[in-house]
Amino acid sequence: MATITIDEKKFEVDPQLTVIQAAAQQGIEIPHFCYHPKLSVAGNCRMCLVEIEKMPKLAIACATQVADGMVVKTRSERVLKAQHAVMEFLLINHPLDCPICDEAGECKLQDYAYKYSIGASRFDEDKVHKPKRYPLGPNVILDVERCIMCSRCVRFADEIAHQPVLTFTQRGDHVVLTTFPETQFDSPYSMNVIELCPVGALTSTDFRFRARVWEMSSTESVCVGCARGCNINIWVRNNEILRLTPRQNEDVNSFWMCDEGRLGTFKFVNGPGRVSSPWIRKDDRKVTVGWDEAIAAAASGLKAFKKGEIAGLASAYATNEDNFAFLKFMRDVVGTKAIAFLEHTAGEDDDLLIRADKTPNAGGVRALGIGSNADSILRRINDGAIRALYALEDDIAANPDWKNALAKLEFLVVHSPVENATTELADVVLPASTYAEKHGTFVNFQKRVQRIRPAVATTEQDRALDGFAMSRWDKFASHNDRWGKGPRRDARPSWRIVQSLAGAMGTKWKFTTAENVFAELAENVPEFKGLRYLSIGTRGALLRTPQRVTEKA
Repeated sequence: MATITIDEKKFEVDPQLTVIQAAAQQGIEIPHFCYHPKLSVAGNCRMCLVEIEKMPKLAIACATQVADGMVVKTRSERVLKAQHAVMEFLLINHPLDCPICDEAGECKLQDYAYKYSIGASRFDEDKVHKPKRYPLGPNVILDVERCIMCSRCVRFADEIAHQPVLTFTQRGDHVVLTTFPETQFDSPYSMNVIELCPVGALTSTDFRFRARVWEMSSTESVCVGCARGCNINIWVRNNEILRLTPRQNEDVNSFWMCDEGRLGTFKFVNGPGRVSSPWIRKDDRKVTVGWDEAIAAAASGLKAFKKGEIAGLASAYATNEDNFAFLKFMRDVVGTKAIAFLEHTAGEDDDLLIRADKTPNAGGVRALGIGSNADSILRRINDGAIRALYALEDDIAANPDWKNALAKLEFLVVHSPVENATTELADVVLPASTYAEKHGTFVNFQKRVQRIRPAVATTEQDRALDGFAMSRWDKFASHNDRWGKGPRRDARPSWRIVQSLAGAMGTKWKFTTAENVFAELAENVPEFKGLRYLSIGTRGALLRTPQRVTEKA
């Protein structure tokens, strides 16, 4: 270890670190634009200049390695003067776009102008004008006038996305960020440059001009686009999701997430295709009914068949809590062992984040002991052995083989948040909450258990806030303007629906929250033993590996 002094405080640090890394470990902020912990060092913004004893000139903290006995000053008169000069230089040609810029409220240039600038400019000439609203690719818009040439996006395209199409052209104050001729930045990870950009030069084509950051709530959750389970923040205004952004977790996704996860996993929550209330089939017509009538219809329909004639399909799209309640219901209440789930794969795993498994919780379903042998259920339906099916949150009829088989059933109960091919064939449809409307857990392909939290409200949550709000913050937030006056859906978490159905069939459960369900799950499933919502936290926790007992010969 090396002993260094930063602003008159001594620390022992790893000698392989740079000054900016060592300072960050000790909670000392050194301002910077171009430095990023996951990118190579460029050293071109000069904002991180510090004074080091025995060095005649100021040094950039991002590229200077620590040494034993080093004495660093981050707030000396020389450093402050340099910071003022750098900020004045960066702001000379920067447009005053703050009133219309999407980055306002989360812009480093704004923050640093307040903290490290003198608040005045000596520049009296006309600003240099550059291209505005220039599409770098299908998902990213560039405003070159706002760009401070930190090169974060260029290095990300080269080093992380492995699509080196971004570059700088021209020189001096006419330098311009652009793509190479006849190319565009259309990497599956292109939108990560939006968060990397410390100013408002790179913005989202989808989110642009939708809302200001202070108008939205931010909720920690997990992406449901594939088995990676990237950690995300869900941004909501007026009870409507407007964007998803990655949340740092070095064990899962680091700072990144793919474009498909950003754009393809939340719009159905706001979309017009939501199942807004329960319905049942009467005289071959869909009839909207209340929850009590729908639950009663599902219960009476299942009671009409022998237990060997009923099968259940769990879902890798549903939470562990939902699948556990479903498994418990099918085994203990219905009495059937014909329970499985469908796998959903597309494409291949890549070398960064994307997984071929396009479900968020196949690992959790397997850990509960539910197999993926759904083909055996399919054969028994076609043979007429299975006459009734209870399906959880999966559009199984999207597969033509399953669509033909479902048409042969005498009774089909479906949980679904959206209208799809399966709900069209169902006898009872029960609207399920989406991942953005409930508490729960998923298990990713690394066997890491991760929590989801409600970011938007449903009418069910409005009626049962105690069951919905787990934390003190949630209880406060549910009563303020966080939810706005946006759309409400009469949807419920699947575990709560299953519990109501169990009650209608004569079995009373006493779950009041998703945490109650998880507590019983952790008591009964060895892989989850000892886990609690508190221990899972915001970064997740690995499943246990059960000890195998080998009998002696």
